[in-house]
Amino acid sequence: MEVTNSQTAQSAARTAAATEQSNAVLSSDFETFLQMLTAQARYQDPLEPIDSSEYAAQLAQFSMVEQQVLSNDLLQALSAQMSAGSIAQIAGWIGMEARTTAPVSFDGSAVTVVPKSEARADEAVLIAYNADGEEVHRQQIPTGAEPVEWSGIDDDGSTFPAGLYSFKVESRLGGQAIGTNAAETYSKITEARRQGSATVFILEGGSAVTAEDVTALREPA
Repeated sequence: MEVTNSQTAQSAARTAAATEQSNAVLSSDFETFLQMLTAQARYQDPLEPIDSSEYAAQLAQFSMVEQQVLSNDLLQALSAQMSAGSIAQIAGWIGMEARTTAPVSFDGSAVTVVPKSEARADEAVLIAYNADGEEVHRQQIPTGAEPVEWSGIDDDGSTFPAGLYSFKVESRLGGQAIGTNAAETYSKITEARRQGSATVFILEGGSAVTAEDVTALREPA
């Protein structure tokens, strides 16, 4: 298992290159500014000399611009360091089992499903969907949020093919459907990636989720 941090490394490299370029530009601009200031003083009209306060104002203005550019470079460097730190922190998630509503990999072994039925429901039905989003199985389950096992076995006794499956819970009251909620399952995290400012986790089977999609973590069973 490997944490993909190439984007972080590239970002840090770009930041370093930009900082070096900014420093070179500032140095070049400052030398040019001094040459222009010297030429201005040398060729000024002796009868109408330039006020010294104008020199001071120009120097102060250039200094302010220089400090602003350097501050921006510092902020970019800090941002890159924080990104590198965050990828190191979430590396500990790899190998853990995350609870999400993302499709879970089924290989013939029973899948633990965490349902969510409506509070006033008197019946609940677990509905399984294949990777194409097609309904493939219905199973009566207790109401509430207690985990249940989906065996992956059809009503005729045949086992569903290996692949990704997702689940929903249909709540019923008096035989009528009153709501449908996505059910959660546990999947092992195999990889972590940085995509812009977001962290994306790759689950066993290939499903991708963000940290906000994960409602619980546990040690592998």
